[in-house]
Amino acid sequence: MVKWKKGNDSEVTNMLESYKTIYRGGQGEITEKKSRFIATVREVKSEEEAQAFVEEMKKKYWDARHNCYAYVIGEHREYTRCSDDGEPSQTAGRPMLDVLLGEELYNTAVVVTRYFGGVLLGTGGLVRAYSKAVQEGLANSCVIEKKHGVLLSVDTDYNGLGRIQYLAGERKIPVQDAVYTEKVSLKLLVPIGQIEEIKKAITEGTNGKAKMEREKELYFAKVEGEYLLYEA
Repeated sequence: MVKWKKGNDSEVTNMLESYKTIYRGGQGEITEKKSRFIATVREVKSEEEAQAFVEEMKKKYWDARHNCYAYVIGEHREYTRCSDDGEPSQTAGRPMLDVLLGEELYNTAVVVTRYFGGVLLGTGGLVRAYSKAVQEGLANSCVIEKKHGVLLSVDTDYNGLGRIQYLAGERKIPVQDAVYTEKVSLKLLVPIGQIEEIKKAITEGTNGKAKMEREKELYFAKVEGEYLLYEA
């Protein structure tokens, strides 16, 4: 089953072949020496959206000692920001950002809220706590990989159907929306880097009888057993 999602790639302008982002944000919490660290993760598509998310968390956790944040936005991570929000320099925002970069995430923001428990953690303890909180938040989020590809329409006779299905299965190419009439019409989701290889394989496998047309460039991702298609 295919579902279309629009407008989620506005900041990925130069068409990455693939990138990881947040499909559904989550929240994680850890406790270190009586201090509570609550990480909230969300997909963001612009710096304005990221800042609005930060303000939203500050209002929600208005009584907390700190609301530190980090985010990465853009195809080249043009907008990469972090804040210690009153914690000692480089003990909160930067370690949080390092986790996002280490996980190779794009268009992702995280806010870690700290309720102080009365015991100082030291710089090393803070770095570990904020990093661990982000990891916990990501573990409770749905992270997906969006792949840049082409929706390829293929028309074939029934003799060519099995060969195309075999080629698609061998290369892990999703087959979508098969229509069976006097011929068979298939739609394949082909990663952009494999398009010429797949077209050549289909041509050879069907002795040139299959007709192919590139319908659309897009991003696609598999989420909970379904393929979601995103406007490029």
